[in-house]
Amino acid sequence: EVQLVESGGGLVQAGGSLRLSCSTSGFTFDDYTIGWFRQAPGKEREGISCISTSDGSTYYADSVKGRFTISSDNAKNTVYLQMNNLKPENTAVYFCAADEDLIHTIMVVTTAPPNFSMDYWGKGTLVTVSS
Repeated sequence: EVQLVESGGGLVQAGGSLRLSCSTSGFTFDDYTIGWFRQAPGKEREGISCISTSDGSTYYADSVKGRFTISSDNAKNTVYLQMNNLKPENTAVYFCAADEDLIHTIMVVTTAPPNFSMDYWGKGTLVTVSS
């Protein structure tokens, strides 16, 4: 059974930091690209970042460049999202997702597609940034 489980969300003050984790199982980790997404209340889902677990290449949406860092620990089948200098508008449910197609995932993360088709999704973790 494929599982992606996000953790690390919570309440943080503006300017603070959080590190999210995406623990995966049930598929060959190195064969997939892992992406992070978020959805704020009343808003569309938004791509944040993705990482190729095979070569470590990373990609970011313009809105988070310089503040968020994605990384992976292939030994643990886990991807992380370090979020610094958080802002109240970053309040959202954060999801991780996996897809075999790197180019597709890059497009999904860095553009505003009509749909966010990925092979597998986690259930999300809530991040709340207070002002």
